[in-house]
Amino acid sequence: MHRRAAKGALIVGVAATLVVAGCSSKSTDGGSSGGTSSDSSSSALSIQPQVLLDAQGSEVPTADVTDAVNPAGSGNATCSGVTLAMAGALTGPNAALGQNILYGAKLALDKHNQANPNCQVEMRQFDTEGDPQKATQVAPNIVGDQSVIGLLGPAFSGETKATGSIFNQAGLPFLTASATNPTLTENGWTTFFRGLGNDNSQGSVAAKYLTGTLDAKKVCVVQDDTDYGVGLAKVVTAELGAAADPGCAASVKSGQKDFSATVSQIKAAAPDAIWYSGYYAEAAPFVTQLREGGVTAPFSSGDGSNDPEFVKQAGSAAQDAVLTCPCIPAPPALAAEYQEFNGQAPGVYSVEGYDLTTIMLTAIDSGVKDRAGLLEFVKAYDGQGVGKRYQWNPQGELSNALIQIYKVN
Repeated sequence: MHRRAAKGALIVGVAATLVVAGCSSKSTDGGSSGGTSSDSSSSALSIQPQVLLDAQGSEVPTADVTDAVNPAGSGNATCSGVTLAMAGALTGPNAALGQNILYGAKLALDKHNQANPNCQVEMRQFDTEGDPQKATQVAPNIVGDQSVIGLLGPAFSGETKATGSIFNQAGLPFLTASATNPTLTENGWTTFFRGLGNDNSQGSVAAKYLTGTLDAKKVCVVQDDTDYGVGLAKVVTAELGAAADPGCAASVKSGQKDFSATVSQIKAAAPDAIWYSGYYAEAAPFVTQLREGGVTAPFSSGDGSNDPEFVKQAGSAAQDAVLTCPCIPAPPALAAEYQEFNGQAPGVYSVEGYDLTTIMLTAIDSGVKDRAGLLEFVKAYDGQGVGKRYQWNPQGELSNALIQIYKVN
C-alpha cells in the first residue's frame, strides 16, 4: 500500500471484523497478574468494537470521511529547526499504550516527510514508563529544548498531572492521546489539549449502557485505589443512580491478587451487572475469580482494562466482557497502512496519536515555527481526523466526545 494516502481514502466506521489487537491501559502499576487463567479457548477471544456512542449515549451512525486531514499536506512545505516530542510509557509493564500512540505518530510523520523533502520533522521520544516521578525528571529536558514546539503526551493522567504545570509555564502545547482524568482541564493550563473524551463522558455512557442496553437494575461498582479508578467509579456510580447498589460497592488495591472477599460480597448481592474501575492487571484475576466463584453477572470495565492482556490473562473468564473507551478504532484503510509500516495492528489510542501528530504537522506546514504559533493554531483548529473531528473549547476539551463500546468474544 502506498504510504502517501490521498485525502479521503480513510473510512470511519466500526467494522465488524476489526480486531483491536493493541489495546492498553493507562496504569502506572505493573507486573503480571497472579491467579489468572489462560486456557486454549482464550486464543479465540479478542476485543471487538460494537457500537460508537456520543456523550449522551446515543448511537453515532457510520459515516464515510472524505475530508480527513492528510499529514502529507500539499507536499510543498518548507521548514527548518522545528521538532516535536512524545512523552509516555515506552518501556515497562504498560509500554503497549505508549507504543500504540508513538507508532500512530510515526506513521503520520513518515507520510509527511516522504511527501515534503524540504520539511523533515523529527519526533523525539521521552520514556516515562508511565510513572509520574520519572515524568517529572524528563519534563525539564523536553521544555529545555527550544526546537521542540509541540508535545504528544503525556500518555497517563498521573504523569500529566505531575508535569502539566512545567509544560504550561514553558508555553509548550501538549496534546494527550490518552490521559482521561477530568480534573486535568481544571488546573488553569492554557497549553493543554485532550484528544479524546474524559472520564466524565465515559462514565456517563457506561452507566447508560448498563441500565439501558443491558437492562441492569442492580450494579455492583468496584474500584481500584488509583486516581483513574476512583474518579471513573465516582462518575459511574453517580450516573447509575438507584441502580448502583451500595451494599456491594467495593474497593480493591493495585497489585491485589486475592479477591475472594469481594467475590463473596458480590455473589451474595446477586447483581445484574458488575462495573470495574481499574486496570487489566487486577481486572483479569478479579473476573477469573468471579467466574470460579459462581458469579455469572455481566462484567464490564473501562479503558484501563481494554487491553489484550486482559483477555490473555483472564482466559475464558473474559468471554462477553463489555469494555468502554473514549477512543476510536482504526478505520480499515488506516489499519492496513499502520500494519504495513509498524509490523503490527493498531491499538487503543493509535488513531489519536496519528491524528494529533497530523494536526501539529499541519501547523508546521502552514508556517508555524515556534510554540506560541503552534498554540494559537491548535486553539483555533477545527478539522476532521480519521476517527473524529477535532475542535477544542477554552479548557482544552474536545467539543464532541465519542465513546466506543467493545465486547470480548
